[in-house]
Parts: sequence; C-alpha cells; structure tokens
Amino acid sequence: MARVFTPKDGHIIMNLLVKQATGQQSITVVDSSTFVSAGELVISTGMENVLNSLSYVLNGLIIATRPYNARMRIVDMKEVGPFSNLTRKISFYSKFAKPDGSHNTDLFTNLANGFTAGENELNGNPQSTKSQWEQNPPIPLELKFGGTTVWQDSVTQYEDQIKAAFRDDAEWARFLTGYMEEHANDIESQKEAFYRLVLLNRMGMAYDMNSYSNVSAKNLTTEFNAFFGTSYTSAQLRSVYLKDFLAFMVATIKADSDFLEERDTKAHWPVPKTIGADTYNILRHTPKNRQKLALYSPLFRMAESLVLPEIFNPNYLSIENYEGVTYWQTDNTDLTRPTIDIIPAITDADTTSATYGKQIAGAEVKLDYVVGFLFDKEACLAELQHESARTTSVEARKGYRNTWNTFAKNMISDPTEKAILYYMAD
Repeated sequence: MARVFTPKDGHIIMNLLVKQATGQQSITVVDSSTFVSAGELVISTGMENVLNSLSYVLNGLIIATRPYNARMRIVDMKEVGPFSNLTRKISFYSKFAKPDGSHNTDLFTNLANGFTAGENELNGNPQSTKSQWEQNPPIPLELKFGGTTVWQDSVTQYEDQIKAAFRDDAEWARFLTGYMEEHANDIESQKEAFYRLVLLNRMGMAYDMNSYSNVSAKNLTTEFNAFFGTSYTSAQLRSVYLKDFLAFMVATIKADSDFLEERDTKAHWPVPKTIGADTYNILRHTPKNRQKLALYSPLFRMAESLVLPEIFNPNYLSIENYEGVTYWQTDNTDLTRPTIDIIPAITDADTTSATYGKQIAGAEVKLDYVVGFLFDKEACLAELQHESARTTSVEARKGYRNTWNTFAKNMISDPTEKAILYYMAD
C-alpha cells in the first residue's frame, strides 16, 4: 500500500526489530512495506513493593549497566525538522545530442544558396537542421518521499519511595544513574532498529526490483560457478573453497565499486520514459566518497584469521564509509545472523500495472546468506523529523515524575540511486 503522510505508530515494529536484534526472538518476516554467571533475578530477602524487583538492603551493591551506542550508522541521516514530512526529489532525464547545423554533412545540407536559418524542405523532407530557436526543455522526474513513523518511550523516577532499598544517598544516586543509563541504552537500541530497518528495506528493494534495475542483486554462488565453470554449493564456497571464493568476491565488489562511478543505467531503476521515437533514462553515477558498503563481518573474520591474511587488509577493500555487520536482522543464533526475511516497500516499475510509479509492498525477500550491500548514500536515508524529552512535575500525592521521549522519523528507499545486494544461494 502507499505510504500515508499522517503519523504512523512504529512502536510495534521497533519492538519486533529490537527483540530480533537482541536475540530475544527468532527471526520472523518483518513487513516494512507500510513504514529497519547465571545470576538469580531475586533473592529470598523480600522485595520493595514499588518496583517489586529490588531486594531490601544487603551489604554491597553492583549496578549492572554500561552505555550502549547504536550501530548501523552507515545509513545516512538527514535532519529535516518537524515542519515537513514530505520530501521532493527532482532528477533530470539524460538528453541526446543533436545533428550539427554548422556544416554540410552526410545527413543535412545546412549551407546553400537560398537556404534560410530554419528547416529547409524538399518534397516534404527536411534538408537542413532546425533553427537556433528550436526548443529543448529539460525532462524532469519528481519523486515524493513522505510519511512519519512515531513512537515514545518513558521512564519513571520516584522521589523517596525506594530509598529504603539503599544504605545512603550515594548508593541511591548510583542506582538512579544506572537505570537512567539503561533507559538511554533502550533508546539507542530503538534507534539502531530503525536504522537497521532502513537498510533492510533498501536491500529487499534491490532484490525485488532487480529485473528493473539492470542488476541490483548478485548471487555470488552463481557468479563464482559461472566464472570458473564449477558447480560448488554455497556451503562449500564458505568452507573448502573459502580462499578462492573470498578472492573472487572481493574482486567482484571492487570492480562494482569502480563501475558505480560510471554514469549509466546500471544498478538502479532508470525510470525509462518514451517521448516520440526516443526513450530517455535517468542516469546516475556514484563517486567513491558517496559509496557505502556494509559487509557480513563473521565471514571476513574467519577468512582473515584462517586462510587469507595475505590479501585481506584495510588497503585491499579501500572503500570509504565501510561498516562490518555482525548480523543483518537477528542475532538469535549463528545460523540466523546472515539471514534476512523482509517484505520491503518498493516502487511499482511495471508500466502495464495500474499502480505504476506508486509505492507497493514487494514480494517477501527471504535469503539465508547475505554477504554485503554496496550502495549510494542517497539510496537509503533516515530522516530525523523530531526528537524530544519532556519531564513532568512531581505528582504531589504519589511522589513520582515521568520523562517522555518522543521520536518522529521517516525511512527513505530510493530505487533510482545505485545499489547492489550480494548474497549466496544454491
């Protein structure tokens, strides 16, 4: 369905992504098409009766928290502010060269006795080019990205009620600092889930729109076997033939990185448009400093340590804006780390469809092993529309205050910008 411009509550999908990302839930399909020592829990001395999870005072205190910073910062973030939830992107179709009018050529006689500056004809056929006043306006393409995903988080601070669980103000302050830091960590996990969903949606879009994008998804198992004339399985390439596979894969990504710098119709949807006898396309190119690369790092860690120290080094993959990804969607098990399962939002590129050019839900993209994603920084964006933290006054009767965090963001997946998804499948 089309993206609605009114705010859409995103707390459920944020919670789903956080649970999968933190191993609290096994991988399940994520539908982004409408929006990325065995300690005992409590010991037997009893609990205070406000939070019902803190024991009464014992001898010592350890506050088990540490700051966490959201990953997936590879997704470009753009601050748009709260006054607009609609972004317009205007591109221009590539135009073709015109026949020369300053010489007599094999096509036209432009310089002859009695010819005017305009188009001269013989028996209804043009003999010369048109005049200098021939109009050649640009052909623009406007894409609209709109909508808002919103969610909130909150934390309650009690003034006095649970101080009985601590020996002094210093312990109380440590406790307060600890749970406020963990509250901040929760927010960081939510932000990471959002960024991850932005990336996952664009990866799914690259796969679903591959036939319209002049190769935006590559099965490296198929590519390897086609190049070497072999028939190895993906599992064999990641084990017995890992060295050969990794060398081929790195060479492929490096070559594609070079190719992305070329201005052409490859690796993106060029939105072909026919006017008269000519078909025009949106041409794109992505310089190295605008390329981003996310790679599944466990594959490379194994290769780096075991079989490929001689070619795997920072100078070999010299692509800027690189980030190693330890899992794509869930870290529930080692088997699910390289997998994705998503229904992406895509643009309908089928010109025969009644919804051509509109946002629709793509087919489910379920891949067992994703190797990496090379993309233009504008291919997927996280729009930051609004973030705020507001704290209430103390509730006079019950003695607590609440802090509410509010987030309004938008996810942008642009199929007209270059991107290539690398995966392995038999």
